[in-house]
Amino acid sequence: MRYYAVFDTNVLISSLLTKRTDTATAKVVDAISLGDIIPLYNQEILEEYDEVLHRAKFSFSEQRIRQLLQMIRQFGLAVNPTPTGEILVDMNDLVFYEIVMEKRNDDAYLITGNTRHFPKRDFIVTPSEMMEILRRDHI
Repeated sequence: MRYYAVFDTNVLISSLLTKRTDTATAKVVDAISLGDIIPLYNQEILEEYDEVLHRAKFSFSEQRIRQLLQMIRQFGLAVNPTPTGEILVDMNDLVFYEIVMEKRNDDAYLITGNTRHFPKRDFIVTPSEMMEILRRDHI
């Protein structure tokens, strides 16, 4: 089964920071190229990914950033969200929430390392929880 999912920027950062391929963040990002997860995005999200991943404190190579963003564009789906009126702890995260809400009828997920920044909902999951969902469906 394939799932739609919005990736919070912190998940992408963690996947690039890890040296191990068996971490949940690395596996959940790998699930994009495997066709298990279809990333959801819009231009605002792509711009945030690009800006944050280029921050000097991370020292990610241009090639790794370009490959990751290209994979998201290639395998993903651009979505134009409808305003939800939701008030979040960090309103900069609203675009991620609104994108996932636009595709909730298709059982979309929001994958984040900061679940406390979002309302408590069963479709807002950590990378480990998303991997468990994928494992459960492959049994």
